[in-house]
Amino acid sequence: MSTSDLDDARANPVASTDYVQSLARGLSVLKAFGAERPRQSLSDVARTTGLTRATARRFLLTLVELGYVRTDGSQFWLTPRVLELGYTYLSALSLPDVARPHLESLAEQVEESTSVSVLDGDDVVYIARVPVRRIMTVSITLGTRFPAHATSMGRVLLAGLEPEELEKYLARAELTRMTSRTLTTIDDLRTEIEKVRTDGYAIVDQELEEGLRSLAAPIRDESGAVVASMNISTHAGRYPDDTVHDVLVPALISTADAISRDLVSTRTH
Repeated sequence: MSTSDLDDARANPVASTDYVQSLARGLSVLKAFGAERPRQSLSDVARTTGLTRATARRFLLTLVELGYVRTDGSQFWLTPRVLELGYTYLSALSLPDVARPHLESLAEQVEESTSVSVLDGDDVVYIARVPVRRIMTVSITLGTRFPAHATSMGRVLLAGLEPEELEKYLARAELTRMTSRTLTTIDDLRTEIEKVRTDGYAIVDQELEEGLRSLAAPIRDESGAVVASMNISTHAGRYPDDTVHDVLVPALISTADAISRDLVSTRTH
């Protein structure tokens, strides 16, 4: 139950019969601790929560018994077990759920659209997106597909394939020319994929659509395998090359790494 939920429950007399006051008080005791107040006395907790000392003491000792709080007799502090409360929530999240807050933060930071896609056959499929401004003539929604060879996310995903899988793709791929800049030979595409593996990210400049530049980085699972890719899309003329490499690329990689870490947390706890 969030703080707003607690406030709504207090303010709504119709819901009063469903409101478990003891649960709300117990949660308020847990929330009394934080980075600025990692250790507190009984009096501190009572003052922070607005509970009486006797009530605060009962909740604290219950939490000690459950393993969420420790005490030395005068001070109380949280234990790592409280993280289980968050892991229960995180374990139910899908990749788009995990990625979206990171995409939103990055989009706000760089003022550009951000997306996540996965590889499906020879195409990338969008599974999460935070649009900021319209820069493509084709509308992108969840489920939109583009050929992997002509997209930054596609090249990252191809670079993440096992060698034999990549060779199978290259043997069957139809490298359709999307613009005058699109790579259409297997040798050129293989060279670019090797560069992505070395650099750790991909930049594709106006190969999918004239005027569109995108850069992408991998999202990895607990084994290090590439399971998805995320990108930043921008107008080709908006940033000079040095800004792309010095500003956008670090922000992109940092965000992709953060998504990877959160994704691993949801699957290992």
